[in-house]
Amino acid sequence: MVHLALILVSGIAFQAPAKPTLSLQERGDILMARKEYREAIETYKEAPQTAVILNKIGIAYHQLTDIATAEKYYAAAAKKDPSYSEAVNNLGTIYYSRQSYRRAIGQYKKVLRIKPDSASTLANLGSAYFARKQYELASENYQKALAIDPEVFESRSAVGSVVRDRTVGDRPTFFYYLAKSYAKAGLNDKALDYIRKALEEGFKERKKFTEEPEFAGLQKDPEFLKLMELEPKVL
Repeated sequence: MVHLALILVSGIAFQAPAKPTLSLQERGDILMARKEYREAIETYKEAPQTAVILNKIGIAYHQLTDIATAEKYYAAAAKKDPSYSEAVNNLGTIYYSRQSYRRAIGQYKKVLRIKPDSASTLANLGSAYFARKQYELASENYQKALAIDPEVFESRSAVGSVVRDRTVGDRPTFFYYLAKSYAKAGLNDKALDYIRKALEEGFKERKKFTEEPEFAGLQKDPEFLKLMELEPKVL
């Protein structure tokens, strides 16, 4: 709705449009950005309950670690619109958080049938395979995700509609595979960042960084050489 304001200029009065009123969804998004999740939920609940709104309510509950209620809203969103891939993805993250990795993989594959270029879902699928120690499948999906969005592992937002899995068990190995994926994509600065993280977390198979073909382009990089000289971390 646009309201009109009366303005007086040089003795002449005329009406000019005032700023448009924010929609309930926009107000909820602002509250999410401020991390005021309970207030966001109440605002979203006043809006028409579309698949998009139901999914956002689910994300707000997810942020509050109320996993059961988040699952309820994600499922409701997916039921209202089965083609709404964001809700299908987010259901997968619920299964992932419960270590039901096979079910999570099934959800992510459903998303990719709807939206094959979803970098976030490809990254999630990679993490689910990683949790099952299917490392080559994990790496394959990480590389596909990076080819679509080089920032997929870096971006963070409380306002978006897709949840990314960010919890992994074996952090040194996870960082190694991310470094490998970045190196294969030619993103050497990111590859170096994750090589450093892997070593700092105690990754023991450092020979892989000098012997595997994905890292061939880094072998003469001064920063890479410094990293290879670091003393192994004792855990």
